[in-house]
Amino acid sequence: MTDACLFVVVVAGLAADAELAKAIMARHFRPSLIVTEAWEGYTFADLEIRIKESTDIYGAVLWPSALVLCHFLDTNRDKYNLTDKNVIELGAGTGLVTIVSSLLGAMVTSTDLPDVLGNLKYNVLRNTRGRCKYTPVVTELTWGQELEQRFPRATHCFDYILAADVVYAHPYLEELMDTFDHLCQDSTQILWAMRFRLDPENSFVERFQKRFHLEELYDLPSLSIKLYRGWRKQKWTMPSSGEAAA
Repeated sequence: MTDACLFVVVVAGLAADAELAKAIMARHFRPSLIVTEAWEGYTFADLEIRIKESTDIYGAVLWPSALVLCHFLDTNRDKYNLTDKNVIELGAGTGLVTIVSSLLGAMVTSTDLPDVLGNLKYNVLRNTRGRCKYTPVVTELTWGQELEQRFPRATHCFDYILAADVVYAHPYLEELMDTFDHLCQDSTQILWAMRFRLDPENSFVERFQKRFHLEELYDLPSLSIKLYRGWRKQKWTMPSSGEAAA
């Protein structure tokens, strides 16, 4: 490829990134008038969604990765049809991904840590009541803990695992990996959006690829966000006592 051709390809890629990033961020709006309760507005599944953040809790703030994942789900309904699919979201935070997935017809289990659940339940109920075929279930999940007791593999078979911005410089990346591993069965697909900040994000992707196939669906340099699709590399087998799953 000549330098001129390479330049054209790079420019075209940057333009496509800017256009997609613009379309994603356009989903967000703020109240046009002063309101008694602070909220942020979003438009997905042809509906207005109002999200209340809790700025005193890190996990209850909406990050751009959630917008990227929601935009993908909303604009790829044919290929990734969530109607009647069994879906679990990890680190649901403010609940936007859970809400959009529910509006798109999924049976959603929305999970996060105990101190986030109050705000999460409020947002999910506020935006799905009377709008969805299935009422989302909001429940506590601490990564890596009591996974088989909480979500037995024999009875909890998820079509999709959704995650937005769950990988960052926190000390529970191994527990997150174990959670992905437990919940992802042979037919499960993982849709995972992440913002690249520091080295832990890069090293987690490398470790993830040892257990799962990984396909890049979006690369948005302007937002420092990538969206991946993952699926299990080999058939999962029940580990013997004291051993981890392969």
